[in-house]
Amino acid sequence: MDERFYRFEKDPAIAALDAQHTAVENLGLANPYFRLNDGVARGTTRIENRDFINYANYNYLGLCGEDRVSNAATEAIRTAGTSVSASRIASGERLVQQELEQGLARLYDSEDCVVFVSGHATNVTAIGHLFGPKDLILHDELAHNSAIQGAQLSGARRIPFPHNDAAALETLLAQHRNQHERVLIFVEGVYSMDGDFPDLPRFVELRNRYKTYLMVDEAHSLGVLGKTGKGIREHFGLKGSDVDMWMGTLSKTLASCGGYIAGSAALVRYLKYSAPGFLFSVGITPPNAAASIAALEMMQAEPERVDHLRARAELFRKLAVEKGLDIGLSDGSAVVPVVIGDSMKSIALSNILFESGINVQPVLHPAVEESESRLRFFISSAHTEEQVRITVDAIVEALDQLNGLSA
Repeated sequence: MDERFYRFEKDPAIAALDAQHTAVENLGLANPYFRLNDGVARGTTRIENRDFINYANYNYLGLCGEDRVSNAATEAIRTAGTSVSASRIASGERLVQQELEQGLARLYDSEDCVVFVSGHATNVTAIGHLFGPKDLILHDELAHNSAIQGAQLSGARRIPFPHNDAAALETLLAQHRNQHERVLIFVEGVYSMDGDFPDLPRFVELRNRYKTYLMVDEAHSLGVLGKTGKGIREHFGLKGSDVDMWMGTLSKTLASCGGYIAGSAALVRYLKYSAPGFLFSVGITPPNAAASIAALEMMQAEPERVDHLRARAELFRKLAVEKGLDIGLSDGSAVVPVVIGDSMKSIALSNILFESGINVQPVLHPAVEESESRLRFFISSAHTEEQVRITVDAIVEALDQLNGLSA
């Protein structure tokens, strides 16, 4: 028997990854991933006993690490423990779980909400469970892996459409809608690789005209878009009922861990009683739920955090464009890529910036096309204007250094 079929170290996929690591080592480049951070990571972080300007997390409003959020989690541990120790249908409810779901439902102007213990699993289990072989899933070509995994699990027909192209989606709907029972349109509030967002009212109009379901992944738009950070719904002035499933994560703006679906009471009830990722998974822990409640309350009580975030992100984009950097499609969000177009050069640039006190991760092929390899900067309201200016200047200097070495 071929060893590839029963020894992981001989598996072709694992061998290919090892070869990529070896190539990085042979070029004398340090591995930029899995560096050990000490303390709370916000606009700065501490690595190897050094302080860094930090662009390698999604703490958009700087709420993770705030005393009110940490104290809420600590109090929840004191009163309810560190875990609910079973699924919610098996162990019963905790008030803090219900309060979080009610708060999120109000945020989205939705009838109800259900919280899962993983953001990735939220998309996988919701999409995978709700749709089946007679259905069609139409998703943006840049949709997150979790949505793709969910679509594959469902067994539904799956067709991607060109990024943010509502006209192309309309063509697909005209061609295929009547061949399927249910159709799901999946888009994101902000796309995490590129930092842009869709013209959501156009997608709502197609949803209404073609009688489909519409799902919006707000992982990177909650706390970022909208005057007070309520996301893409607030940005466009939409009703909660304009979208069938508002999906989001707790691990970014809401300073915790988990995911959620907000929508109709019928949808939420069905997911709570039948979705595998909820029914057969432990419930969200009391401290995680409490932390997100506190973060949600702080976001709504302190809209100036959203103003600061928007100002820092716009400054980063403005300076980067003035310096001739390629920021791709980034517009209006807290995600700003700097496209390099070469995986090894992206790693080298990340390492040079690290040595100068800036922590940012490269995104490489196959996560993106080789020609789209990049560094990805996540901006936080905790960043200062000076830090942004220092960073853009450092990128330019590092690129000049790299280009001089390769000349």
